[in-house]
Amino acid sequence: MTVTQEVRKAVEDTTSWIDDLMQRLGWHESDHAYLALVAGLHALRDALGRDEAISLGAQLPPLLRGLYYEGWHPGQHAAARGRGAFLERIHDGVHRSPAIDAERVARALLALLAARLSAPELENAKAATPPALHYLWPD
Repeated sequence: MTVTQEVRKAVEDTTSWIDDLMQRLGWHESDHAYLALVAGLHALRDALGRDEAISLGAQLPPLLRGLYYEGWHPGQHAAARGRGAFLERIHDGVHRSPAIDAERVARALLALLAARLSAPELENAKAATPPALHYLWPD
């Protein structure tokens, strides 16, 4: 595969994730879905321990993996391990838009991960999620 093909594939994979989240949320604007996807991934990353965050990041498509790690400095951010901090992290990431429900975004993101990760990867991600956030994962 050429570099150009790899870049196109990375963009297609990321676009597919954005489209999937947009559909799960019933939205029509990909810009909002992009912000929600990145905000949700950052909130989840920041809720996990260092090793667990790295493990989850390794499961993401290449371009999405870069977005996931963007701005991450382990140990420099307060962990979003509680419900309020986690949802606030998402709300901040979508520019505090009153039209966007952070909990709905969180549930849709975790459902997206549940649909796209293999069963063992999904179980590891769920197990690594702080107990206060377990209720957000799909059954």
